Amino acid sequence: MAQKVDYTQLGELKETLINTKSVSKTVKGGRIRRFSALVVVGDGNGHVGVGSGKSAEVPDAIRKAIEAAKRNIVKVSLNGTTIPHEIIGEYCAGRVLLKPAAPGTGIIAGGTMRAVLDAAGIRDIRAKSLRSNNPCNVSKATFEALKSLTTVEEVALKRGKSASDIMG
Repeated sequence: MAQKVDYTQLGELKETLINTKSVSKTVKGGRIRRFSALVVVGDGNGHVGVGSGKSAEVPDAIRKAIEAAKRNIVKVSLNGTTIPHEIIGEYCAGRVLLKPAAPGTGIIAGGTMRAVLDAAGIRDIRAKSLRSNNPCNVSKATFEALKSLTTVEEVALKRGKSASDIMG
């Protein structure tokens, strides 16, 4: 299981804007228009965070989203350039399937998932969005899947056994 990481301890973080959209709230006097931004940050070495922000101006929304993403950075368990095992991640109506791939495969995924996986430093993976195509739900479902990954060593430590006992 992934654990939260203090982003000030990390090196250079790469920020990727996934989506911006206009949102409005209807009140007695008319519509109030705001902008929403979805951002992913990562160091390309197993640390990734996803955040969203909303403001009256687009740059302010992006800044808030970056701050939220930096607060949510977690360490992802990797197996070389891919993930240790197949996993399904869910968030609201979003469901994504992530499968490990052989070296040289590249990132086979949609645009929203690709941004999250690239920020995490994963180079070889196959991924499929199973339900929602909403960028917010897909990115957060991918983030939840990455948080849930565990290596053989982590499972062995949790069970009080050696990694060779678990592998058989």
